Amino acid sequence: MTLYDELRDDPKAANIAYHDWEAETYDEKWSISYDDRCVDYARERFALMAGREGWPYGDALEVGCGTGFFTLNLMQAGVIERGHVTDISPRMVETACRNGEALGLDVSGRVADAEEIPYEDASMDLVVGHAVLHHIPDVELAFGEVLRVLKPGGRFVFAGDPTRVGDFYARRLGRLTWWATTTVTKLPGLEGFRRPQVELDESSEAAALEAVVDLHTFVPGELRDMAVRAGAADVEVKTEELTAAIFGWPVRTFEAAVPRERLGFGWANFAYRSWQALSKVDEALSGVLPRDLFYNVLITGTKPR
Repeated sequence: MTLYDELRDDPKAANIAYHDWEAETYDEKWSISYDDRCVDYARERFALMAGREGWPYGDALEVGCGTGFFTLNLMQAGVIERGHVTDISPRMVETACRNGEALGLDVSGRVADAEEIPYEDASMDLVVGHAVLHHIPDVELAFGEVLRVLKPGGRFVFAGDPTRVGDFYARRLGRLTWWATTTVTKLPGLEGFRRPQVELDESSEAAALEAVVDLHTFVPGELRDMAVRAGAADVEVKTEELTAAIFGWPVRTFEAAVPRERLGFGWANFAYRSWQALSKVDEALSGVLPRDLFYNVLITGTKPR
């Protein structure tokens, strides 16, 4: 019996198990870093939704922090002074706090369910999250908790969650790339470009478990309505990444199937520069194409004064 079989009927337990399992390798898997590349990415995602006024926010809470990517890079960008990180996965919270300590940042962490946040009412200036809403069983309930812990006038910003259409094409591109890469690297002379079978099996099991922990995809307008029903004001939803996602998902899948040492800096530079260029293309397309076609959905709003 696999971990998938054990946990497929309990999404919260599956999220804990999956993210505990992935905590040590998550940054490598998703090319997460705490240098200029990811600092710039986090800053620009935040500025896209919330503008640049009011920086730095005093106390900021991250829901579903993972390894700390969003909060730690926003702190380095000067957006946040004091970070408070939460995740349902104990090992993710440990990893995020360890990363923060290594960077010399003022971060505290708690293991927490996004549907029942263990912080006092009106205690936060800002709440953020990245690629977390699609893991939460009751998103509207979580929005209510976010608003409860925000001070009047405080803001929330969530980014990096999949749209319904974007998830449709991204997953299919990923599966096709995985099949092609693992098939081609069986050929004579290409074995060195294939990860050990035990690692490939682990990746396949992780992918199966992702089907349990990835609970939602979003229609942008419907996501906005959830936040409004929870009581948020000034709600705005945007989307981004179309060609960048069509390029990026096969790249990430290929990287998961090939030993890292075989790729090197040249590959990493090519992947990043290409993603940057395509993101510029997508900025132009965003004014022309329906927003539902893009892969990432971002949402912001405030707590009424």
